[in-house]
Amino acid sequence: MTHSRHAVRELLTGRGLAPRRDLGQNFVADPNTVRRIAALAGVGSDDHVVEVGAGLGSLTLALLETGATVTAIELDRGLAAALRDVLAGRPDVAVVEADAMTLDWPTALAGHDEWVLVANLPYNIATPLVADLLDGVPAVSRMLVLVQREVGERLAAAPGSAAYGAISVKVAFWSAARVVGHVPASVFVPRPNVESALVEVVRRAPPPVDAAALFALVRKAFGQRRKMLRRSLAGTVTDAQFATAGVAPTARPQELDLDAWCRLVDATT
Repeated sequence: MTHSRHAVRELLTGRGLAPRRDLGQNFVADPNTVRRIAALAGVGSDDHVVEVGAGLGSLTLALLETGATVTAIELDRGLAAALRDVLAGRPDVAVVEADAMTLDWPTALAGHDEWVLVANLPYNIATPLVADLLDGVPAVSRMLVLVQREVGERLAAAPGSAAYGAISVKVAFWSAARVVGHVPASVFVPRPNVESALVEVVRRAPPPVDAAALFALVRKAFGQRRKMLRRSLAGTVTDAQFATAGVAPTARPQELDLDAWCRLVDATT
């Protein structure tokens, strides 16, 4: 049984805990919402799920209802202790008290070749964690993450949109991403000032280009996103290389799709 708003508040006050802003903690306190997330994740008895920022276990319990086995990661010591109590006696879940940003992921995920990340990600680590997992943890084959709406739009943004940036290119390099739903602020404790989005990220084979060179070029260009590429990439890409890549030097970085970025990297390496 998942947690109601009353249950979340009781768990916090009963242990002398409070949501920590420095850790980006906002707990989902609505059973329908966590069950909706678990359903959208499409996990079941054959799946191994890793959850980051498990908190008091609202989403964890909904994931366990699907039959999946869950590794629940929680940094906050007080919350981790409460989470162990909530999940006591369950053989299908493991609680790991650790920082997801410094975790030894290969060790944490040892034993299974393929994992699904399903998480209400702490606001302060959402973007870097998704990027790090895509870059370095291939065992995570897909993700369904609940993040701030603005963050979600950047992760899944298409070329030419206002939200499209360096992180959008990185996500597109490793995966196919899309916003699959929105979650109102009213279901969280404490209530945030913004709406949240559910983003599905499905890993796929990346293009055959030098990833490090690609990401470095993209970061440099988006560092001056309002400038034409001939200016933001001056000294890095020549006019001849722009021509070889078939990319207009007068374009701005948000106009280039992944294929264009790959051609530009190929022309310069």
